[in-house]
Amino acid sequence: MTFQALGLIDPLLRTLNALGYHKPTPVQKQAIPAVLAGRDVMAAAQTGTGKTAGFALPILQRLTMDGLTGPQRIRALVLVPTRELAEQVYESFRNYGGNLPLRSAVAYGGVDIAPQIAKLRKGLDVLVATPGRLIDLHDQGAINFELLQTLVLDEADRMLDLGFERDLDILLEALPKQRQTLLFSATFSDEVRKLARGIVKDPVSIQVEAANTAVKSVKQWLVTTDKRRKPELFLHLLNKLAWSQALVFVKTRKGVEALVKTLHEHGVTADSIHGDKTQPARLRALERFKRKEVRLLIATDVAARGLDIEALPQVVNFDLPSVAEDYIHRIGRTGRAGMEGEAVSLVCADEVDMLKAIETLTRQPIPRYVEAGFEADHRVPETSSNATPRKVPTAKRPSGAPQIAKAPAAAKTAARPAGGSESLGVWTPPEKVSKQAGRDDNAAAKPRGRSFNTSGGSAPKGAIVVTSGRGTKSQARSDGRAAAKPGARKSKPGSR
Repeated sequence: MTFQALGLIDPLLRTLNALGYHKPTPVQKQAIPAVLAGRDVMAAAQTGTGKTAGFALPILQRLTMDGLTGPQRIRALVLVPTRELAEQVYESFRNYGGNLPLRSAVAYGGVDIAPQIAKLRKGLDVLVATPGRLIDLHDQGAINFELLQTLVLDEADRMLDLGFERDLDILLEALPKQRQTLLFSATFSDEVRKLARGIVKDPVSIQVEAANTAVKSVKQWLVTTDKRRKPELFLHLLNKLAWSQALVFVKTRKGVEALVKTLHEHGVTADSIHGDKTQPARLRALERFKRKEVRLLIATDVAARGLDIEALPQVVNFDLPSVAEDYIHRIGRTGRAGMEGEAVSLVCADEVDMLKAIETLTRQPIPRYVEAGFEADHRVPETSSNATPRKVPTAKRPSGAPQIAKAPAAAKTAARPAGGSESLGVWTPPEKVSKQAGRDDNAAAKPRGRSFNTSGGSAPKGAIVVTSGRGTKSQARSDGRAAAKPGARKSKPGSR
């Protein structure tokens, strides 16, 4: 199928051809006709599958074919949760509408509001905005919604999250009741779908991939360790696996700056993005990373949505996210547009509940590894999963990485992460769920030197394969030592 077959007008077809877009993606094939027909839409598709074009192209066409805007009026409104995503979506509208006589702008907090008010004076066809700044503009009388035709909630799962509930209630009350509403996201939980019922009317439901699944082009694995050893382990893996560039997610703003300081002390170039930094500073950090002036970009979840970095090879979860859906958005920064990527998580005992939530959401276990010298004193309990464990595919050796000796054919070792080596440890597949809950968690570790079945492969000589609840500690360190119970603390995501 071609874009022409979807009914797009010639100016848009010329633009798409110039941009090198020749065939619509699956989400675009379904979304574009529905939006052109004026239907409400709920579309779920993985990050990097062309969701923005799926709503931007038909909106631009409808605005071109129907009506004009007026002073302080807007005809299409796109609400997004972060400043970075606002910039990205606005740039997409500018690129796609390059051959159309339409005006668009972007509005978000952290910068002077006066230029945004000035752009609204003559009226706009498209405004991309964050909820907080849009409310500020409305309170100051700088914007009028009476001509609004289409409302888009991009990353709708986060927009409908409790953090934006109050802002959305205020805005929806001010918007016309008769409008087209489009909800686009990579994930839609059952709770979000219930909330959406009061916003959309008889929507076309689009589900391109299985719900809440991670991008297939992203190889995922984790390393267990203690919380205090994470900075040391991260530096070790960075050097050992020769990561050329990586986007690293840390849970808190304070934690971001602490890791950046540690990296600088060890001569590693890094910059940061989080909510305490001004928008110009955040944009500078992103541009430095894109130009490869820094090796690492350390960020909170403010960067999990909206960062479009070409050919990003690596995402590292220094901390697991509090909200399982954010894991999918984090790792979706790599493996985009059909390219391969890798996502590595450093997991401690306190994060076992988060890990369980992620594996439940994605319906697959994340292969575990243990690095010699970084074994966890406080074990990370085995997580339950009904999914069949899968081995991590072997990837090409990163540029500059030391040559990895191949294991003897007879050894049949488990596949290693990209750049991994024999000393990285062995993959520990999750056990099948037992009806006797907790029975395996207290089972003793198997004696050293025995051979165990690990889904068709056996461990290298001398390695320990953990098949019960003793975690990934070595036998010597675990003998006679009580394991600490993981914390069960949960927290809500920030509102902005």
